Amino acid sequence: MHHVLLVGADDDARRGLHMMLDRLGKQVSAVAELAGARSWLGSGHECDAVLAGAELATQLAQGGGAPPVIAVLRPRDVAGALGLLAGGVDEVVSDPIDELALVLALRHVAAMPRRTASAAGPALIGDGAVMQQLRATIERIAATRSTVLILGESGTGKELVARAIHDASPRRGRRFVAINCAAIPAALLESELFGHRRGAFTDAVRDKRGLFEDADGGTLLLDEIGELPLALQAKLLRALQEGEIRRVGDTASIKVDVRLIAATLRDLADDVREGRFREDLYYRLNVLPVVIPPLRERTEDIPQLARFFARRHAARHQLGEVELTDVAVDVLARQPWPGNVRELENVLERAVVLADGPAPAGGARVIDVDYLASVMTSRAPSPAGSPEALSIKKATRDLEHDLIRRALGVTQGNRTNAAKLLEISHRALLYKMKEYGIS
Repeated sequence: MHHVLLVGADDDARRGLHMMLDRLGKQVSAVAELAGARSWLGSGHECDAVLAGAELATQLAQGGGAPPVIAVLRPRDVAGALGLLAGGVDEVVSDPIDELALVLALRHVAAMPRRTASAAGPALIGDGAVMQQLRATIERIAATRSTVLILGESGTGKELVARAIHDASPRRGRRFVAINCAAIPAALLESELFGHRRGAFTDAVRDKRGLFEDADGGTLLLDEIGELPLALQAKLLRALQEGEIRRVGDTASIKVDVRLIAATLRDLADDVREGRFREDLYYRLNVLPVVIPPLRERTEDIPQLARFFARRHAARHQLGEVELTDVAVDVLARQPWPGNVRELENVLERAVVLADGPAPAGGARVIDVDYLASVMTSRAPSPAGSPEALSIKKATRDLEHDLIRRALGVTQGNRTNAAKLLEISHRALLYKMKEYGIS
């Protein structure tokens, strides 16, 4: 074990712990708050263990996708230590920390199965009430073997939640396998899921394992489960009920131990009523439903998400450090985001790539509303009749934006005269120009 993350206020205790880890030959990183820890872990840094106070350690362990977590607890608090371990913390050490006890704790967690972080993106980001409730739900259901049905709009992060469930479960040391049922032709989907024997059909030139076998002992995510053909739904139901599958063209059954997670943006209850989805399979899947809220219902998380995506794509494209201004973040937080988190990430990637302002020596390149203006205009308009199209607040903002542009055009860019035409103060005009990204 080489890299340890310290989480907590920069005080004498943390500095002493840092020095102790240095003596033990560990590479150490340190952050002060929970949000910073999640952002650091979600940015792809290598980390073998996290060391934090009891409250922070519990929250990190509950989030899923984290390395082993060691909690620092006041001495002789046996009940507290048991509670922390039951809540997902991997190891507990008493404060003040004895060096030998720390060595033993690090050795213990080093022998545990690694909680691999999601390959699709960061751990669940956001500290608002909605996300805290979602993390609590994930924690409760992760330890079970029951089937999970994840519901949510496109772009809300259904696969990310599925991976978080897997990473927080006892199966985290085994494979997480995902397939989008809508992306595979119906004729090939059965072979992809259950495998086939050589000669089962024209192109079956050799035996093939299916995804159920690949995920044996782990978790299988069937994304867009509502697109599964009716004929295949019956075979999936049998696999869930009997815990066994049969390859295409084979007569023997194969036992599998798979935790199934299904995800969809469709209303499966409506599909059942319309005869497009089997009722018995629907009830078999809908054991533990998890509803992911759209981004417009958790706008308090947008600043944290935006800054994470900006840093992530700046590093990905090797563009150096970037920083979003508070005004730019405020503009992002006011948007309806019909495409949810995926749309927000796309906008931030375009902003990072298109921003051509020079970076100060040794500093970060600043992205403000001027840079955001061009990338925001490329977003698709809200369809007629959608909630965004009926929003008085949004319509008012659009009208203000249009009037300001027209006034600046009439006055050839003279902001003082434009403010007079608009019957607002010069200061208010400058604020609104920044808010709407008008340069």
